[in-house]
Amino acid sequence: MIYFVGAGAGAPDLITVRGRKLLEEADVVVYAGSLVSKEHLDYCKPGCEIYNSALLNLEEIVSILKDAEARGLLTVRLHTGDPSLYGAIREQMEAMDELGIDYEVCPGVSSYAAAAAALKAEYTVPSVSQTLIITRMAGRTPVPEEESLHSLAAHQASMAIFLSSALSEEVQRELLAGGLSPSTPCAIAYKVSWPDQSLLYCHLEDLHDTMSEAAISNFALILVGEFLGERFEPSQLYDPYFGTAFRHAQDQPEISKE
Repeated sequence: MIYFVGAGAGAPDLITVRGRKLLEEADVVVYAGSLVSKEHLDYCKPGCEIYNSALLNLEEIVSILKDAEARGLLTVRLHTGDPSLYGAIREQMEAMDELGIDYEVCPGVSSYAAAAAALKAEYTVPSVSQTLIITRMAGRTPVPEEESLHSLAAHQASMAIFLSSALSEEVQRELLAGGLSPSTPCAIAYKVSWPDQSLLYCHLEDLHDTMSEAAISNFALILVGEFLGERFEPSQLYDPYFGTAFRHAQDQPEISKE
């Protein structure tokens, strides 16, 4: 059986309980060595066959998975974060389908969630933003024109921009061209949850300079939006005068006419 497992944002204890159990039981592990902490491999049992996919192409990865399945072994394909986001698992799953090999996917904690936790931020703040856009800057991997940063910026929503650290100047230019204010709050979450984590705040107009001065050109998530600012309104969820299916609303106090 093949399991595609999300390792989490970086810290080895951010893997899910299910993911850790699968790692402990695995006979074969193919891990994304460029992004997954090697500490995750400490969960593996003695004798587990371990392969670093950073050194492999798709055909080689599929060959390892196919061979392990033929031998009746339990295999974990360990991806960074959550495999559904920029995990390049679609082509691997398609290959398993073509080979008639059964597989399951175990979700993981994405870096956008770990970054919000580290920043003590909430992406969906009432009266500020109720939408989070997860995207990337076009680079060697193209992005559809309708999903370009300047197009998405027009929504004024919270944004988590992946895989774009080396393109901070272009990110800044595109977001400004899309109508975001130069004073829009930004945060740079570098290697979030890793021992060398770094969190930087700036305004959009200073994004490129801030990242350049900090020499950050990889392993960072760029967060943009007013959710990082001071303005917000409390949620109605816990408002005593707002009823829910589990709690009756209190009566509004009478306003004196005097």
